[in-house]
Amino acid sequence: MGNKNTVYLTQQGLDDLKKELDELINVRRPENIQAIKEARSLGDLSENAEYDAARNEQAQIEGRIKQLEKMLENVSIIADVTTDTVGIGNTVSIKYVDDDEEDEYKIVGSQEADPFESKISNESPIAQALFDHKVGDIVTVESPNGSYEVEIIEIK
Repeated sequence: MGNKNTVYLTQQGLDDLKKELDELINVRRPENIQAIKEARSLGDLSENAEYDAARNEQAQIEGRIKQLEKMLENVSIIADVTTDTVGIGNTVSIKYVDDDEEDEYKIVGSQEADPFESKISNESPIAQALFDHKVGDIVTVESPNGSYEVEIIEIK
């Protein structure tokens, strides 16, 4: 599914990245350049903590800008989500076979994964096990703590 550099995002995730990039380029970068100028005007750069801090921040800003630009070059929008089988973009309800507990996960690209919102990465063991399966299928999830079985209850 795509190459290793492909970044899978929902439209919301793409909008969020573009917004962050815009903020970095048009707000944070100019503020940082100003901070460097001001620190430079204070004189001796060898013992200038403000200058060092501003240069470190510059490196972080530029690094993040490069990272975001690279991600946006390799983005694949999650669209046309079907509910026949599990794929990226689906929300899946599962039941753990061992203890009858149920969980619901939305499968998203790794950039948007957020366990606190039940959004799991398409690269996670559970997502990998669920891919291309249907409601009623029982699949084995290989996890670092051993394998377990889950049944797919609903795909939406």
